[in-house]
Amino acid sequence: MDAFISTYVWPTAIMIGQSLLLLVALLIFIAYILLADRKIWAAVQMRRGPNVVGPWGLFQSFADLLKFVFKEPVIPAGSNKILFLLAPLVSVTLALAAWAVIPLNANWVMANINVGILYVFAISSLEVYGVIIGGWASNSKYPFLSALRSAAQMVSYEVSIGFVIVTVLLCAGSLNLTDIVDSAA
Repeated sequence: MDAFISTYVWPTAIMIGQSLLLLVALLIFIAYILLADRKIWAAVQMRRGPNVVGPWGLFQSFADLLKFVFKEPVIPAGSNKILFLLAPLVSVTLALAAWAVIPLNANWVMANINVGILYVFAISSLEVYGVIIGGWASNSKYPFLSALRSAAQMVSYEVSIGFVIVTVLLCAGSLNLTDIVDSAA
């Protein structure tokens, strides 16, 4: 029993803990980046930005999250309700899953795989499906056409980014993201 715990339970618990720590830190970072974006655009438009919730508006993103959670969902009557609710979940899950191979520190990466850059490309390619499913699930031609346009734009950006990444891969000589970061230092 002790061998089972030390072999399977503790590594699984450590992996889950690291994953939760990464996700919480990432979501908090994104919340403050969005707050900074809103404040910068408010300054550009010469108006007051978010400044009510908390000191200097620091809790505005969390207030927006609570508002979003407790808001009544609006689902079109003719839509496929399961796919309509599943599409954003697919997109968010894939976007957060891409962070598993990105090294955050010299010795801290969730999954240090040898084909990390291919993993990032694969996950980013799958994100197109969340957009397509969202457009399809609304059961209307205009959202579906917009989803197709967005998917085409995502694919075209992915191709150009792929060409840029190829030069980095040639210089680093590896597909492992940790090796790529180490070769730049």
